[in-house]
Amino acid sequence: MPAPKNKLKAALAKGEMQIGLWLATGQPLMAEIGATAGYDWCLIDGEHAPNDIPTILAQLQAMNGAGASPVVRVPIGQDWVLKQVLDIGAQTVMVPMVETAEDAEACVRAVRYPPDGARGLAASMVRASDYNAIPDYATTANDEICLIVQVESARAIENIDTIAAVEGVDVVFIGPSDLSADMGFIGNAGAPEVKAAVKHAVERIRAAGKAVGIIGGGDFVEMRDFGVTFLGLAADVSLYAQAVRGLAKETRERLGM
Repeated sequence: MPAPKNKLKAALAKGEMQIGLWLATGQPLMAEIGATAGYDWCLIDGEHAPNDIPTILAQLQAMNGAGASPVVRVPIGQDWVLKQVLDIGAQTVMVPMVETAEDAEACVRAVRYPPDGARGLAASMVRASDYNAIPDYATTANDEICLIVQVESARAIENIDTIAAVEGVDVVFIGPSDLSADMGFIGNAGAPEVKAAVKHAVERIRAAGKAVGIIGGGDFVEMRDFGVTFLGLAADVSLYAQAVRGLAKETRERLGM
């Protein structure tokens, strides 16, 4: 029996639009709701959200079979972090702050078993192999791992051609917030200079034959027309905050309070 098919990786390889939701509460309940809400993917954020391996595991379990494909963003592109996330069952991982081809190559090695990489082998005892119920996991897992590298600095944009050319990178994701800050436009991802850098990056990533990702911050139709196919719409925390604040404000206004 081989490793489970990664439907998100397959769809992106075909150039199909995949919309998703950021999960930033660290709560399995929110992950379960998000995964059944009609998104193609939901991303568990291990970089900025209050997450660790146990909370990421709980959210993966909550999302199991719920519809949306789980994605895990690790806090840093270190092999030991990626190893743990893969072993608890993530098949699609995002690595932040990738600035060079060498960074991307290190990530590829970390998510693949030998001889293609250096991922530690413990398939007989981890959730990824259904605790050894998938006997062929170790020999088939590499094909189903989807690696997303995040470019979010001026240096990364300068190196976009070499980063996108790295074999084993499936998606190059542009982080507009950090990119705008690094370019001197903190809090203004819509600045013309930032938009020009994003457009340039999208064009180069597509020219390399890789899928392009981005989150919010603009016209979704425009993003699609640019060629983005891994599209983050919003974060659960932001949607919750907007909804509860809006309800309180609207109610107070209607009651004259």
